[in-house]
Amino acid sequence: MTASIPMPAGYRRIADGRYREVVGLGYDELTVGLIIEHRPGRTVIEADNTWLTLLGGNTAPIHTDAHYSSHTAWRRPLVCSSITLHLLGGMTVRSTSGLTTGNLGFEEVRFRDPVFVGDTLYASTEITGRRRSESRPDTGIVTCRTTGHNQDGNTVITFTRSFFVPVDADTIRGHTNY
Repeated sequence: MTASIPMPAGYRRIADGRYREVVGLGYDELTVGLIIEHRPGRTVIEADNTWLTLLGGNTAPIHTDAHYSSHTAWRRPLVCSSITLHLLGGMTVRSTSGLTTGNLGFEEVRFRDPVFVGDTLYASTEITGRRRSESRPDTGIVTCRTTGHNQDGNTVITFTRSFFVPVDADTIRGHTNY
C-alpha cells in the first residue's frame, strides 16, 4: 500500500513509503553551468553582529558602537564582513557541499554593498569547474562562484570556493545514513 506513495523531490527512498532528505549533491550532479538558488534566506539580527564580531575579536567601532557609526556615511553599524561571508557561505552548504570531505579554499572574496542588521540575505551559486582528484580517486574537486544579495537585490558579496566531494554519493549516503 505504501509503495504507491510518489517519491518527493529532494529525497531518496530508503524503504517502501519511507524517504530521507538529500543533503549535498554528488559529483555527477554538480555539473559546470548549474546554478542553484539557495533558500531560505536569512535575516541578520543584532545578536549575529554583536556576538560573532566579538567572537572574532574585531573591535572596530563601525560594527559595535551605534554612536560612532552614526557619524559615518552609513549612519548605523555595519555588519562585520566576516559574518556576511559566513552566513552566505553557510547558506550554500546543504546543496553544494553537504557531503564534502574537505573545504579547499575561498578565493576572490569581494564585499560589494554594506550589510546592516535587519537585512535579509539570499545566495545563488554557479558551478564553474570540476575535476577528479589525482591524489584521491574516489573524490572530485568542485569549484563554484557564489553571489549574495539582500532583500533589495543588491549584491553584497561574491566569492569562489573549492571543495572535495565524493564521486559516488550514493555509497557515501548508504555508509553514513545520509
